[in-house]
Amino acid sequence: MMDALDLAVKTVSAFEGCRLRAYRDIVGVWTIGWGETAGVRPGMVWTQEQADIVLRRRTGHFLLAVLQRCQALHLEGPERQAACVSLAYNIGIGAFGASSVCRKTMAQDFAGAADSFLLWDKAGGRRIEGLVRRRKAERALYLS
Repeated sequence: MMDALDLAVKTVSAFEGCRLRAYRDIVGVWTIGWGETAGVRPGMVWTQEQADIVLRRRTGHFLLAVLQRCQALHLEGPERQAACVSLAYNIGIGAFGASSVCRKTMAQDFAGAADSFLLWDKAGGRRIEGLVRRRKAERALYLS
């Protein structure tokens, strides 16, 4: 059985993909590695090892932040925690903290929280099939 951090890293990496040269994401944000955006500038190049280290470190930061904002998750299993971390990694911790996923988890409305993952399927105002797949996978993980 994996712990929440290992499961979150596995989930995030399955959907983010890894690119070792900085690029603009679908909404124009400079990104590198496994979806890292903090401090990324045009022309940056990373090694695979660097990308993997940053992924694990940042996922750990997101896990702590998710648990701070959604304290009911402390009592839940690693699957539920990892699903929320994956969502927060993608949408940002502020958006996660204000989300119906967080609110409904806090209220122990787990079915409602799971369905709320599916609301986060847009980027730049457009529905993105990759996000639809990711949210369905996060929902399934949350319910497992």
